[in-house]
Amino acid sequence: MSAAAFTVWRPLPVPVPRSVNGGKAAAAARVVAPRAALVEARPRGPPEAKDGGGVGGGGGGGRGGVVVPVLSVDRAEDIQAEARAMARAANATVYTPELLSRRYGSRPFKVVSRTLEILVGLGSFAVKLLVDQSNGQIDQNKRKRGAELRRIFTRLGPTFVKIGQGLSTRPDLCPPEYLEELSELQDALPTFPDTEAFACIEKELGLTLDSIFSSISPSPIAAASLGQVYKARLKYSGQLVAVKVQRPGIEESIGLDFYLIRGLGIFINKYVDIITSDVVALIDEFARRVFQELNYVQEGQNARRFKKLYADKADVLVPDIFWDYTSGKVLIMEWVDGVKLNEQEAIERQGLKVLDLVNAGIQCSLRQLLEYGYFHADPHPGNLLATPDGKLAFLDFGMMSETPEEARFAIIGHVVHLVNRDYEAMAQDYYALDFLSPNVDVSPIVPALRNFFDDALNATVSELNFKTLVDGLGAVLYQYPFNVPAYYALILRSLTVLEGLALYADPNFKVLAASYPYFAKRLLTDPNPYLRDALIELLFKDGRFRWNRLENLLEQGRKDRDFSAKDALQPVLKLLLGTDGEELRVLVAKESVRVTEAIVLGSVIDGYNSAPAFMRSLLFNGNANGPLVMNDEELKSMISLRDQVMRIWELLRTSQSFDPNLLQPILQVLQEPEARSLGGRVAGGITQRLAARMLQQVLRLPPTVPTTTAL
Repeated sequence: MSAAAFTVWRPLPVPVPRSVNGGKAAAAARVVAPRAALVEARPRGPPEAKDGGGVGGGGGGGRGGVVVPVLSVDRAEDIQAEARAMARAANATVYTPELLSRRYGSRPFKVVSRTLEILVGLGSFAVKLLVDQSNGQIDQNKRKRGAELRRIFTRLGPTFVKIGQGLSTRPDLCPPEYLEELSELQDALPTFPDTEAFACIEKELGLTLDSIFSSISPSPIAAASLGQVYKARLKYSGQLVAVKVQRPGIEESIGLDFYLIRGLGIFINKYVDIITSDVVALIDEFARRVFQELNYVQEGQNARRFKKLYADKADVLVPDIFWDYTSGKVLIMEWVDGVKLNEQEAIERQGLKVLDLVNAGIQCSLRQLLEYGYFHADPHPGNLLATPDGKLAFLDFGMMSETPEEARFAIIGHVVHLVNRDYEAMAQDYYALDFLSPNVDVSPIVPALRNFFDDALNATVSELNFKTLVDGLGAVLYQYPFNVPAYYALILRSLTVLEGLALYADPNFKVLAASYPYFAKRLLTDPNPYLRDALIELLFKDGRFRWNRLENLLEQGRKDRDFSAKDALQPVLKLLLGTDGEELRVLVAKESVRVTEAIVLGSVIDGYNSAPAFMRSLLFNGNANGPLVMNDEELKSMISLRDQVMRIWELLRTSQSFDPNLLQPILQVLQEPEARSLGGRVAGGITQRLAARMLQQVLRLPPTVPTTTAL
């Protein structure tokens, strides 16, 4: 919004800043203080002007010449302000099933009335679709029906608005006409009276609007399912802020809907055998998250934690929270200018690319899900903005969730097992993911996984559509006694929303393909024992090293900006030379012999090919087959291995973080007893193979592949 738009704002008294050092504070009061990277902003009074080395204050009072670290003082003040905000929200409702029973169990008329309202609204829409189908007018009436569905969801209230928001990001489920209509549910919902909103602000904060803002928009600039947002300018600093005010009566409306939905869940658990998950538990988890959204102080704390974990990336922006002006029903945060992520044309007019922003969102989401486990569970387009400088801004931190630590590693391991088509290991993963109780036999599940993925993986895992993967796994889940944890359902919601956003810009976009660099980087660099084992499992098969897998991992891992060649080398060495690495050392010794032989003999062949014809004839007695007795297949295999190893070295060497000094720790490690033993094995194996090759050349024996029995 431009500065000219402020002419329509509600006029409030303009603050008169204190005069410090010849009026410098008047200018300073109009300057927005810079944001600290890990500390949320809060009101601190008009900014103080600095003159020389002193610190000015009201009336010239100083701090006695003592220098106090600004960050420490700010953080202490933030903690105190947050504590005051928590006190203002002390009476916020916490969801429990017993709470719903107490509120609505003795109000049958209200329950029946709401049930009929829902059935009539959705039932009438279903009848119209059936009529359109029978008349052959489904396509002709798409726009009309999409608008009707939006109005029905709006009329049914916040619970159904959230359902509509989810559908608005799924072009694979809804036609474009529906998507366009339902997208209005993200921030273009009916508003409630401004007088009620302003009264709520004053009641919650115990302050008048005039004492908080120098100006505020006379009407909301956005209205969402749980509240509406105004744009204002803080009186003390002149900083632009977003003022979020909760809808009146929202808790009553949502509570009644969850009471009805929970009753339906109890019915499903009791009578619908095909659904093996605990539906009531899933509903309770979702309801708990929604009720947390109703506590804006909790949302502010979520934003603070999210900012600390993820806003260290240059392409991610998280707005600051103003704790002194926040309560259970009012939230004031830094204003962010931007465009919704599904408005492709508007984004491209700013010189930005939607897919770049979606990729930033996917990489941030992967860090959320698999690195720290704390993730944004409601990333619809209204909560994701593209800023003019190309950053992805996250908004609305009401619905957050966490991935258990064991599950984070199990998910990465599950991807490895999927790549390897190791369906037995995939089935075992469901224990760690808490999908199955330990007493369930997974052997019957393996054929079902094989049947689905063998068909789905005709190409590569990265080409799988995420929805295809979810649907296929869903079909397996329904057949067996799986119990899907609530966090998993929220993960699916988060990733399917992001894929839906990407499909706006590119119908062929694949979330798994965009995610693979992150998985590759984690496998190559994470020292966690579970992931180290998964890497070994990926790279070795039947006692042979799969160099093509390592090359692919390095190529993909380099695409991740956090990839470090140093990190990719050190953990492998620690595992190789550890006390439990004997089996791996045997495999590595054998492979080292193969590679050394390929490099040495490959160099001989290159030298022979580059020599003049007369020298070849002179040195090798006119042998037309070259310097080595070797069949074509063996020669091609050896040269291919040599070239692949050289490409892998080049990938490491040209990595952004590569430094030749990183090899120094390797030399130190090689002085350890296990390393000397491994070196002896490799040297002995190489000597054996080269001696066998030399004997073969002297005797001109038929080509055979030497063995390394000494290893």
